[in-house]
Amino acid sequence: MSANKQDIETLAIDTARILSADAVQKANSGHPGTAMALAPMGHVLWSKFMNYNPKNPDWANRDRFILSCGHACMLQYSFLYLTGYDLSLDDIKNFRQMNSKTAGHPEYGLAPGVDVTTGPLGQGFANGVGFAIAQKHLAARYNKPGFDLFNYKVYVICSDGDMMEGVTSEAASLAGHLELGNLIYLYDDNHISIEGSTDITFNEDVSARFRSYGWHVQDLPDVNDTHALELAIINAKSEAQKPSLIRVRSLIAYGSPNKSGTAGSHGAPLGADELKLVKEFFGFDPDKSFNVPDEVLDYYHKAGAKGTGAEEKWNKLFADYKAKYPELAAEYELLSSGGLPEGWTDALPVFKGSDPKMATRQASGKVLNAIAAKLPNLIGGAADLSPSTETNLKEYDSFTSENRAGRNFHFGIREHAMGSAMNGMALTKGVIPFGATFLMFSEYMRPPIRLAAIMKINPIFVYTHDSIGLGEDGTTHQPVEQLASLRSIPRITVIRPADANETAYAWKVAVEHKDGPVVLVFTRQGLPILDQDKYGKASGLEKGAYILSEGSKGPDLILIATGSEVALIMDAQKQLEADGISTRVVSMPSWELFEKQDAAYKESVFPKASRKRLAVEMASPMGWHKYTTDEGDMLGMTTFGESAPAEDLYKHFGFTIENVVKRAKAL
Repeated sequence: MSANKQDIETLAIDTARILSADAVQKANSGHPGTAMALAPMGHVLWSKFMNYNPKNPDWANRDRFILSCGHACMLQYSFLYLTGYDLSLDDIKNFRQMNSKTAGHPEYGLAPGVDVTTGPLGQGFANGVGFAIAQKHLAARYNKPGFDLFNYKVYVICSDGDMMEGVTSEAASLAGHLELGNLIYLYDDNHISIEGSTDITFNEDVSARFRSYGWHVQDLPDVNDTHALELAIINAKSEAQKPSLIRVRSLIAYGSPNKSGTAGSHGAPLGADELKLVKEFFGFDPDKSFNVPDEVLDYYHKAGAKGTGAEEKWNKLFADYKAKYPELAAEYELLSSGGLPEGWTDALPVFKGSDPKMATRQASGKVLNAIAAKLPNLIGGAADLSPSTETNLKEYDSFTSENRAGRNFHFGIREHAMGSAMNGMALTKGVIPFGATFLMFSEYMRPPIRLAAIMKINPIFVYTHDSIGLGEDGTTHQPVEQLASLRSIPRITVIRPADANETAYAWKVAVEHKDGPVVLVFTRQGLPILDQDKYGKASGLEKGAYILSEGSKGPDLILIATGSEVALIMDAQKQLEADGISTRVVSMPSWELFEKQDAAYKESVFPKASRKRLAVEMASPMGWHKYTTDEGDMLGMTTFGESAPAEDLYKHFGFTIENVVKRAKAL
């Protein structure tokens, strides 16, 4: 390397270090140390290796970048600004301030160039596995000889904290098993966490651990040796079969005379006096802040501008592909734009009231298999539970290391990693992922569910065995508080259908839904299929709540239920009507969908004048008061379940016709 080139690169790296420290100092909040230490890593990635276009951050074949240690986000923001993304120096100065693009952790949809929201440690690591799966699947479906449309890599920077989180182990094991050679992870081994040196809690051989998972591992002693770092990335890119981990030793807050290598630089500003010493150490004017030399900005802008040509070349390739494979190209254009094939809903099955009882999990399986051929972008699986959750696509193969075109995913007993990987898949245009387990085990998936809601993305979470109705498995497997807990998450849509036809519409909503995840909740036990010629149409599910069965006159009482309990209140209605109590039955599969309706519709279902209302749901009563009013009641679960046959449990906990009638009459 020539002296001049070496000088500009050194200046560029040091500029990024100081820019990060300045932003944290101005905000008086943040994590400067890791961003300062990893500036050489950021420099190598953004100026030499990653394929991206700042003028079009969503270019389909760009390399994906994930900062799993999201607390170090000033590293990412600095390089996004320097390479020419729509992020200004003022945005850098407004780090962590109200309405700024530069939030305290990277947020998808807020700052251009942020591919996923990160911050909760381990999530970004596992998201990367989902991104890699989606790339392999798109390539298998669309790439043709001479048309390597989707060949991008997934670059992830992760930290000691990521390595300690359990989800990382789950995701790394899955990635190794699937031989995701498109993953390149750079592990910042800086030995520091908030409480001090990591050796107080963490002394395992991480490299050996990842080799045991089937990863290609390289160990680098110094992040400042950019030549060694470049060679390691070249090696990682050439390893097509194994995911790669590059373990890089760094010194946190490198350049800080008094705080480098200490926990004091991890989660707090360096302080004005220390920051001046840092600037002096790197040869910068200590009295100037946010000083970006013109030659540095020019250097990085030229690096970013290379992506414009790369995208233009890809666009030409896609145009030629479109000429040769017009149907596949049109399909990708439609699906990647968020559209769906015309007439796909015609494949939704219709079930008859005369059909035998059917568990909604079974109905879900029938719906999935009916629509799969119409929706080539619908892919997914379960956490080792596809026979129980009925989520196997019977006409399609499994996604494996040998078959990337498979649409059935075997996530293994890794619910947390499944949810996080689904988020990475959902962030890939042209893919709608679903993943299934028992409702009780949604507890293992709470971080990715919440992050999906924050990002307004649309994975479909499928949960079966939804109540005490699963029976003998007992207390540990019977969900009680999960529905209330999931409903409490902003921007999430929870749907618990009452029968097979409502299940079909639940899938329709889930596939078409935008701006947040959908949770589908299904039964283990068989349920009667409600006769749509006699009662309200199941399409009412799309409005969240609808009148299923009207009383003999204006209602004296409104019975409300979700899921399996709808059949129970339908039976109770018959007895109440026989006793002279005019009773309306409302099926309410989704509170969230109902809240989107206008006031007139809400009044038509729940008239303000009709305040005698009884809700029935085998779950926590939390939240139901809004719909039952202070003159109503709720029959729910206020304890955990028991291990016994379902019918015995219904009797024990009062989910019987007799008790519903008794509670209704008491109103």
